[in-house]
Amino acid sequence: MAENTTRVVVTGLGAVSSLGIGAAAFTDAIKSASSGISPIQAFDTDGFEHTLAGEVRDFRPELLLERVATERWGRSAQFAAAASRLAMEDAGLTAEQLSAARTGSSMGTTNGESQAFQQLTEQWLGEGLAGLDPSLVGQAATNRIATAVNTELGLTGEAQTIGTACSASNYAIGYGYDMVRSGAADYMLCGGADAVNRATHAGFHRLGAIADDMCRPFDEHRSGIVTAEGGVALLLEPLERALERGARIYAEVLGYGITCDAKHPTQPDRDGIAECIRRAHRNAGVQPEDVDYVCAHGTGTRANDTTEVAAARDVFGDRVPPISSIKSMLGHTMGAASGFGALISCMAVYEGFLPPTATVRDVDPELGPDLDCVPHVPRPARVRVAQNHGFAFGGNNAIVMLGEAA
Repeated sequence: MAENTTRVVVTGLGAVSSLGIGAAAFTDAIKSASSGISPIQAFDTDGFEHTLAGEVRDFRPELLLERVATERWGRSAQFAAAASRLAMEDAGLTAEQLSAARTGSSMGTTNGESQAFQQLTEQWLGEGLAGLDPSLVGQAATNRIATAVNTELGLTGEAQTIGTACSASNYAIGYGYDMVRSGAADYMLCGGADAVNRATHAGFHRLGAIADDMCRPFDEHRSGIVTAEGGVALLLEPLERALERGARIYAEVLGYGITCDAKHPTQPDRDGIAECIRRAHRNAGVQPEDVDYVCAHGTGTRANDTTEVAAARDVFGDRVPPISSIKSMLGHTMGAASGFGALISCMAVYEGFLPPTATVRDVDPELGPDLDCVPHVPRPARVRVAQNHGFAFGGNNAIVMLGEAA
């Protein structure tokens, strides 16, 4: 059997985030080193020591969605559907064109419809099972996140929701890449969505992983994450099809790598991450010296940053490419996190800049010499190959490689 030579490119980007609605607004906020962090409004924070999050404050689903009714779908599903519609429009396509083709979706998540579960739990505790709101029960299934994308755009292809936590969007992009490259789909909408909720915030709070003030990846005095929410989508299609229809091409999906080290429930593993990087390079057909930028998982916890940088040094040796974390501005959007990383990596390739680690003050010397975390502000640069990291509890590692579609 002849090797499949179909090349897959990204032609549409959609974002619903605390930094803005739409890929352009999101990118402008990153380039201006803006912050999307504010006091939590999604739940009562009484009793919590840390009360900041990256909430989407200006999300008006009725202005973005045509078929997904807000009273029937949860917030995460609405984020995914809205981001996907924005990506479709950004790609210069219509719902009719996508529904007439073989188009599917793959969406990652950590907590599914967490706000629906939060409300159901409160109802159960307060009123018993008889007090559960049937409409909330209908919203709660996690698979509805990808289903909402297909419903909103009238798609008849696969609707795959992937629950590998904070690396899930990269898994979803890898899945979509395989679908398009193999010829099983003409288009795929890939990304992820999660919503701020009390349970997730409380869980990280109990782990001691919430930042004292703000997320400061790579900083000597970093203290943890800031929880956040949002939805993100990338539209993937074959390069040949994109060229035929004169589409704008942001970047090519060169390949991806996946590993599961499964050594600890929460602690990342250096060897597992290093192997994931190597697999991504092999799958993409690139060498370490080809990589111009690494979009880090960069949570701002000591365990993640130390392990992530050490794994990168194992692969890159003395030449670690510029490596930055957009969580310094966006916060940790859980299952959407690596999707937002993929979006900004596409824009870095397309527009020629390095996204900043906006909040770093003093780079931790324990991370090793000459670490370029693109401090404070973005920098012009030609990014021929970008490496986008996504790591999750349980050792689920996924890395997507993006590059110029030369």
